[in-house]
Amino acid sequence: MPKVSSNEVRLRIHERIRKRLLGAPARPRLAVFRSNKHIYAQIIDDSKGATLIAASSLDGDAKKGLKNGSNMAAAKAVGKLVAERAKAKGIDAVLFDRGGYLYHGRVKALAEAAREAGLKF
Repeated sequence: MPKVSSNEVRLRIHERIRKRLLGAPARPRLAVFRSNKHIYAQIIDDSKGATLIAASSLDGDAKKGLKNGSNMAAAKAVGKLVAERAKAKGIDAVLFDRGGYLYHGRVKALAEAAREAGLKF
């Protein structure tokens, strides 16, 4: 039996999560992706298939004062930034899509920072 990579397992979990989550104009989906070097967050309206807001540890606004983009401080900065951008566009409630990752570490830090900045989910 061939060995299954951890990314394939994550993608399977993400597919299972996505069956239940559907971002609508009233409550879009906050999707998280993390790589080894950075963390990314997007707010997506699935009915249109469009990204409404995006933020990452590569953004100049989130990069200020960070040594690298793959730690908890970067995740908190991205969470705060995505929440501020959402508030500016009039979005205050979202569905959280953890992307198949465990709700732990950087993913949890991003979510909690977004909540503290006023985003509801």
